[in-house]
Amino acid sequence: MEATYVAKPSEIVRKWYVVDAQGQPLGRLASKVATILRGKHKPTFTPFMDTGDYVIVVNAARVVLTGKKLQNKLHYRHSLYPGGLKAISYDKFLATKPEKAVETAVRGMVPHTRLGRQVIKKLKVYRGPDHPHAAQQPERLEL
Repeated sequence: MEATYVAKPSEIVRKWYVVDAQGQPLGRLASKVATILRGKHKPTFTPFMDTGDYVIVVNAARVVLTGKKLQNKLHYRHSLYPGGLKAISYDKFLATKPEKAVETAVRGMVPHTRLGRQVIKKLKVYRGPDHPHAAQQPERLEL
């Protein structure tokens, strides 16, 4: 009988990847980034541990939404006070805060637990093509 593999914290090797979001649909980009952040692309994946890699998303302002989602889809936030629900259309949301739009999409695709909060810290999103993580020597990743 074979034992199930469980990664030890000392065995986890983390890499850095750069993903160019230019022309990518937001949801497809977010699901692929979430997979890398969780570590599901590795043979050492362990469901209850953070075995994933770091992801740098550049050109977040150039991400696209298909169909009529740009006009019809709404981004909601709540102030936690009664009547504090605010809604903004995605065309305004992407024009003002494209980094937040990408981060929100990825956050919805990782677990909503303390593991997810740990995983989402490895995501770095930037509006333009430049990022300050050159020292980590990230690899370009084509999605």
